[in-house]
Amino acid sequence: MSYRFFQNKECAYFKCKDAEKLNCIFCYCPIYLYEDCGGNYIVLDNGVKDCSKCLLPHSDNGYDYIIQFIKNKNKKP
Repeated sequence: MSYRFFQNKECAYFKCKDAEKLNCIFCYCPIYLYEDCGGNYIVLDNGVKDCSKCLLPHSDNGYDYIIQFIKNKNKKP
């Protein structure tokens, strides 16, 4: 098993996206709070960020993208 990929097939939401390649390691996206996250999201009328159509954390390169994004944000000037 890879530390970059995990599936929880018992999860009630598992079939909500492409189940064959669905990576559950970032079920909750650690870069959700960033406007420049690079994901496919919209901002609702009430100001809430809706990422329900975003597959970035679950994609083949999602792990690497998120880890690099966090590293770049945490670089000291």
